[in-house]
Parts: sequence; structure tokens; C-alpha cells
Amino acid sequence: MLTRFTMTATALLALAALSGCGGVTESAAPSPSSTAAGKEVQLEAAKADCMKQKGFKYVAYVTPHEPATEDDKSRVAGNYQAMQKYREKYGFGVFAEYIYPDTFNTQAGSPENNPNGKIQSSLSKAQLQAYRKAMDACQVSAANKVLGLKLKSTEDFYEAQFKASVRARKDKLNTDPELVELATAMATCLKGKGYAVGDTAPVAMSDQGQRTWQLKQDKLGREQMDDVPDVAPPAEDDKVPMYYVPTLTPEQARPYLTKEIRQALDDLECGKDFYRAYLPKELSVQRQVSAQFGM
Repeated sequence: MLTRFTMTATALLALAALSGCGGVTESAAPSPSSTAAGKEVQLEAAKADCMKQKGFKYVAYVTPHEPATEDDKSRVAGNYQAMQKYREKYGFGVFAEYIYPDTFNTQAGSPENNPNGKIQSSLSKAQLQAYRKAMDACQVSAANKVLGLKLKSTEDFYEAQFKASVRARKDKLNTDPELVELATAMATCLKGKGYAVGDTAPVAMSDQGQRTWQLKQDKLGREQMDDVPDVAPPAEDDKVPMYYVPTLTPEQARPYLTKEIRQALDDLECGKDFYRAYLPKELSVQRQVSAQFGM
């Protein structure tokens, strides 16, 4: 059984990369070194240099990204028709993964395309252990050198990125008067349709639909495992959320997706004005975080 973390912000970080890392605009394009793509190049170069100094071969490799489709761009901009088209088929994108795996698992940057995988596959068990230890140390060294961080482990990097994303979203989006007003109206509409709504802040309203179904998925995953608690611990703002993913056939997942789609469409109907205003602003925030961490 696998575990994973997902959140709306993470998906938007990926879309930020697809649609132009670092928020490049026609009027004022930033220098390459200040964008996420530029910093990723610097990170990889620093990592390769570090590995060379440690006596290991490493090819600086920047993960390619699938080009965004016009539907993707419209959806992330809050276009109602584009969002409706997506949600009619995939809901919030949780249980759809079991029925449309190719849609959710296709990445240009898959491991088999990374030349460093071939390098590692040629090593003995002892050599591989030493290689990975060196690579972890070099990842930390490169991040500290290029990004000006003070990390001690690779886990620190992802935790720092997550915390920066949470902080930026709340600081810039939850204090936006227009978004606060629209989020409140959306919450009132959803309550009128019989949905339970807790936190009505803009970030919470954006995330609550997907999170609801991730928690349902997590519950099924926990039920399939004997060595984890059946009930998930309370979420913490500064901790990366971890979900247990169950093993389901497409037939088993279909009833969940049907209900998920119904809620996703109600969520969109109540929030069409909110998303139109919110999503472009969130994308801007996530581009800034993406550029900060070279992702």
C-alpha cells in the first residue's frame, strides 16, 4: 500500500510550471536565474558538481513538463466551462485515478527518462547505497547554495516548500476582501444544498471539496491496512498531509466517483464566481513559491 500527499496547491504548482515557471509576463520577463526553471538548472548543475567531487557520476537533468493544453490553461484561470468539462468526468480528481490512470499518471519526466536511473542500475548494492547517500547530501548542499536555505536533509526541503506554500496562500488569499466575500457566498450556497461547511476562508473553500474525497479515500486505505490507525490524526497546517491510498478496481471506484462528480459540480455551481476570481490569484502565489524553490 502506498502513501502520498496531495493538495490543491501542489497541483497548481505543477500547472505553474506548465504555464511558465516564475510567472513570466510579456511586459516584464524576469531573468532566467529568478524563475523556477532557471533555478532548477542551477540546482542540477550544483548537484552534478557536488557528486563529481564525491567521486560519483551524475548527469544534471531538468525534468521536462507536459505542455499545458488550452483546457488546462482555461481551467486554472477559473473558466467555468473548462472546469465543468473536467469535473463532469473526473470530479475533484481523486477516485478518477482508478478509472483513468493514464490521464493522471502520464508524465514526460518519468523515471525511465532520467539518465541517472541507468547509472544507478549498473551499481552493486553497496555502491548504490553509497551513491544515494552522496546524492541526498548533494541535494541538500545544492539547495542551500542556490536557494540560500539552511537545510539538513532532503525532507527539510519539501517541508520548507510546503510551509512556504501554506503561508503564502493564507497571507495573500485569505486577506483579499473580494475573495473573502465570494467565499462566504459560496459557503452559503453549499450549505443550502445540504453540504457541511466548516472554515469559510478562501483557501479552505478552494480545498474543501477535494480534501473531503481524499479523506474518504484515506479511510478506505486505512481499512485495508492492519498496521495503521483506522482514523486519521487531525491535520496540521505546517505538516505535509499524508494519505493512505487503497487498492481498488475501476468497478469498485466507480460508485465513489459518481458521487464525487455530483459534489464537484455542485461545488462549481456555487463557486463559479469565486473560482473565477480566486484561481488566477492562487496561480500567481504558487508561481512565486515555485520560483523560490526551483520547482
